[in-house]
Parts: sequence; C-alpha cells; structure tokens
Amino acid sequence: GKNEYDLLVIGGGSGGLACAKEAAQFGRKVAVLDYVDPSPQGTKWGLGGTCVNVGCIPKKLMHQAALLGGALKDAQHYGWNVSQPVHHTWSVMAQAVQNYVKSLNWGHRVQLQDKKVKYFNMKGSFADPHTVRGLTKAGKEAVVTAENIVIATGGRPKYPTHIAGALEYGITSDDLFWLKESPGKTLTPFVFNVSLECAGFLTGIGLDTTVMMRSIPLRGFDQQMASLVTEHMESYGTKFLKRCFPTKVEKLENNRLQVTWKNTDLGTEEADSFDTVMWAVGRAPDTGTLNLETVGVKTNSDTGKIVVDAGEATSVPHIYAVGDITEGRPELTPTAIAAGKLLARRLFGQSSELMDYDNVPTTVFTPLEYGCVGLSEEAAVQRYGPDNIEVFHAYYKPLEFTVAERDAAQCYMKMVCLREREQRILGLHFIGPNAGEVIQGFALGIKCGATYPQLMQTVGIHPTCAEEVTKLHITKRSGLDATVTGC
Repeated sequence: GKNEYDLLVIGGGSGGLACAKEAAQFGRKVAVLDYVDPSPQGTKWGLGGTCVNVGCIPKKLMHQAALLGGALKDAQHYGWNVSQPVHHTWSVMAQAVQNYVKSLNWGHRVQLQDKKVKYFNMKGSFADPHTVRGLTKAGKEAVVTAENIVIATGGRPKYPTHIAGALEYGITSDDLFWLKESPGKTLTPFVFNVSLECAGFLTGIGLDTTVMMRSIPLRGFDQQMASLVTEHMESYGTKFLKRCFPTKVEKLENNRLQVTWKNTDLGTEEADSFDTVMWAVGRAPDTGTLNLETVGVKTNSDTGKIVVDAGEATSVPHIYAVGDITEGRPELTPTAIAAGKLLARRLFGQSSELMDYDNVPTTVFTPLEYGCVGLSEEAAVQRYGPDNIEVFHAYYKPLEFTVAERDAAQCYMKMVCLREREQRILGLHFIGPNAGEVIQGFALGIKCGATYPQLMQTVGIHPTCAEEVTKLHITKRSGLDATVTGC
C-alpha cells in the first residue's frame, strides 16, 4: 500500500522542525512526532526541543540577567546613582524567561499549522522500516507510515547513577530553567560548557555557586582559553573544587543536601551542604524507545548515537538522522537546523548540497564569553606539527572596562595560522564581551579561506574589542609581551 506521508520527522527540536518545514515548502505531505518525557524531577515542556526550552534560549536570557547585575556595578563609576544594595529576585526573572519560552512553543505549533505539517504529540517507535507507532500521554495509539523518516530526537542530560543519591536529590539543566524558586547555594559537579555557563549566571545573580571538576574544563575546546575562562570565573566569585569527584548525596533534616567528595590531590574525603546539586555529566542520545535495532538502524555502541554518512543517511536507505543524535556531529542548534534544511532539499528539491561541518563557529556564554571558530591550538599542532603553525595573540582591555576599573586579565585572543607563505587562518579564539557577535563576522572570512595578510589589510572599527583581531602582530614564538597598550 501507499505510505501516508512523504516525510515523517521524529523529534520536534531545532533539526527536526527545520527539516519538516523545509520539506513542506516543496508541497510534500509531512508529519512531526514530538513527545517530551518528564525529567526524573518531573519537569516537562512544549514543542521546540532542547535549545528553545532548556538550552540556548533560557540560558542566554539568564546570562543576560547576570550581565545586567555587572552593569549595575559599573554604572556607579559612570555617574549613575544606583541605590545599594542591589537585590535580584529569581522568581521575576524565571517567570519572564518561562513566558517567553512558552510563546516560542506556541509559535512553533502555529508555524507547523501554517505550513500544513501534521503535528502528533506522541512518543514514536519503529514497527517496521516505514511504520512508526505513536503513543499519547493517555496511552492512545496511532500508526503512521511514511516514505522517508528522519530521526531528530536529540539528547537528554545524563545522571551519574553510580553516585548514591544523585538521581533522587539532584537536578540537571532540564530542571534549572523551570525552577519557580531560587536554587540557592548550588553545586554543579563536572565541567561541560553548560555547567560553566549555569555556574556563571548563578554567581552573577548573587548565588553561592561551586563547580566541581575532576579533570579539565571545557573538554574539546582550546585548553589555554578554557583555563582563562575558569580563572575569570574564580575571580568573579565562582568557587572551584579542582581534581575532586563526588561519592554520595544525602538529604539532611533541614532539606539541604549533604555532598561528600574525594579530593584526589590530597587523598582526603570532604563534605559540605548545598540547597541544589545540578549534574552536568554530558548528554545521552534519546533513543531508548525508538526500537532502532528492530529496523536495523546502526548506532555506535560506545556513545549510543546513530551512525550517518555525509548525507545524514543511516544504515537503512530511507531513514535519516540529524542533530545531536548523530555520531561525530557538533551538538549545536545551527548545525542541526542547516543539516535538516539541506536534507529536505536533497530529498524533495533536486539539490545535492551536503552539510559542511568544517569551521563551525560557537560561543560559551560564561561571564566573560569565549567564542571560537576553526581549530584549537592543540588540534592544529597535532594536524600540522608545531613547526608549521604560527600563533598570533594579544591580551587587551575593552574600553568599557577602563572607567569601571574592571579587571581585564583574562581578555585575550589568539589566531592560529599555517606558517607557510600564504598563512591561512586555521582557528580564531576570543575571550571578552560579546564574543559571539565578534566571532560570527570573522567566521565568514575563515570559511572563505582568509589568510593572515588579508586580515592585516582589514580596517578595524575603533574603538571596539573586535578591532584588536585586525591588529594581531605578536607571535607566541617570539616570546614578546602580548599586552595591548592604549590606542
């Protein structure tokens, strides 16, 4: 028999929605299945996926709340009479953020309707390669058949279930953004970018915040930059327990959480009590109920992620996967959106264009933001050898920091280039205000193969932080002081 839909997308997050909406533009019959399992703490949300509900959007808004707190301190130096002490009310911020997120949930539903995409609020699992069984919250079942199926279910935060009390008493980023009341004194063990970002804004709004890290911060990022990010956070007031790992969490009679940990440097056991413990131990692909093995969709046995080729195709010809659920792809909203759109164009629009995952820019929204594009210094050295790369770098002071007498010790940038004649730029790393806005512009140049001489011919906009990139002239190899002085 004929399949009911030309395309069925399982997962209504960034990648899935982009793919479904693009396919609908070609006049195809499209359906989206989306269902949010409540977190272990009972938090649930609407259509739109991680980024909209428990990721980039609420995170950036709460980061902005913290930046405004810093601006209030600076304001006095600039002549503003701000009555002290300044106080932050979590519930006001949380309500505003949650209301905005709910408006986005609604917007996504309206867009699907406008584009005539059928939306099923159901949990999907494969019955056969062309058939997906959907189950509603109430247990009602629907069977959907489709010519092509795209899996875009993303990931959910992992819990360290080997730690006693972790699941019972801890929360994850899935819960933090939906808390009605302040989390109070917070511990976030393990250091992925989400834990640093959350610890940063919690500190910024005046909460006692501790990060526990067993090894290195921001794994996968340039480690010199990662160290500067954590150094700034320490000076900003976030506490760090380095080379420590938690062993158990217990609930005290006063409802606080007693956390016990091992300090590997001292070989000691230590403990303290917190109001909230937020785990950030990475994310696991949300494939548990999809029944992938029945239809023969191959996954990586170590990561659980779906193995795809350059065209996002899985091991089953008409089943595809995009976004965080796919093996070897960056876990980023814009790459999922772009991959989803391009896939729909290849399926229904006679396109052959593949997603290019090289030189994808990104930013970590810590109190002092870190933006980067291209290779880290370590990756460049590994790929080309230390003698074949040149690193230009500078410590600079944003003009805005001068009057406010803010410490700029960690405001730093570096550009990793090939050393050969044309000196192609391999990577750009920037720590400072508005890092995302700075890196976005340079990302285009680097994507187009920009070279160091071309950058030196680019006129800077004065006085900005980004301008300092166009003035980079001191190499690490020279050993000269890389501090920028004045105009």
